Amino acid sequence: MASHRRPKPASRIRVTVLTATATAAVALSSQAAHADPKPTKSEVKAKVDKLYEEAEQATEKYDGAKEQQDKLKKQVDDLQDNVARGQADLNKQRDQLGALASAQYRSGGIDESVQLFLSSDPSNFLDKAASMDQLTTQQAEALKTFQAKERSLAQQRHEAQGKLADLAETRKQLGEKKKEVQGKLAGARKLLNTLTVAERSSLAAADARSSRASSRVDLGNEVPASKLGAAALAAAKTREGMPYAWTATGPSSFDCSGLMMWSYAQAGQHIPRTSQAQANAGTRIYSQSALKPGDLVLFFGDLHHVGIYAGGGMVLHSPKPGAFVRYESIGNMPFQFGVRI
Repeated sequence: MASHRRPKPASRIRVTVLTATATAAVALSSQAAHADPKPTKSEVKAKVDKLYEEAEQATEKYDGAKEQQDKLKKQVDDLQDNVARGQADLNKQRDQLGALASAQYRSGGIDESVQLFLSSDPSNFLDKAASMDQLTTQQAEALKTFQAKERSLAQQRHEAQGKLADLAETRKQLGEKKKEVQGKLAGARKLLNTLTVAERSSLAAADARSSRASSRVDLGNEVPASKLGAAALAAAKTREGMPYAWTATGPSSFDCSGLMMWSYAQAGQHIPRTSQAQANAGTRIYSQSALKPGDLVLFFGDLHHVGIYAGGGMVLHSPKPGAFVRYESIGNMPFQFGVRI
């Protein structure tokens, strides 16, 4: 006769394992349902463009720090050269004073005042008015000249030390800005690498079309405000198609302000290195309708981008990493004002 025993209940451990597995499965399916979808090509492009804009902001700050570093280094070098020459002059004057003392000794002995000078600091010696009465007119003038030179030399040494400290701080800022730019550009590359090869090719093709369309723009027949502006614009036009490169000032690659500085240099006019400094290089023109070919055009609230007005509502500029010098509608960016140099 068959046995009808009740089956044993599942062990507590087995129940626990099954429950945990089921819970995990539910959690995973829930996470999958709520996972962020892969960003679209247009979303990636928007983020990349934003990173490029931030990189350009950092680039202009880097350019400013680099320009300041170069100025400080020249000032330090000049001061150090002056100090070296001043020390040589001081040594020469010391020898001349020694010669005066020797001549005095040969003519009948050296007086106490000259002995005092030769054995102590001339600056302290000159403070002793009583001793000055014992000096000949020639000795007194020589000592006064020596003291003035010594004080000037001390001042220049102090100034050089201050400039060296400023230079060290500027170099530190330069390193930080360089790291920031490189980080932004690396972030843009990382984002672009999330796209498929076809998507990246599509973006590159779109940018190439923008560059080709740039060469077919109608600039109208507006007359430049000056020969200088006309010459600068003519120089900039020869750079169309050259690649953007951060910190570059030509002749074969440029950042935005580098193109402006190079173009005006070809016209015989030096302008500052950064877009923010270029904003103060001439007369500001706040109305777009008043712009003339050759005027600088500043964009964005912090003035981190600049181009040159080419006529017909178009600017010629070096836009961003991965792009080339090209014409673009002035309305594509937030216009601030023009600058006529």
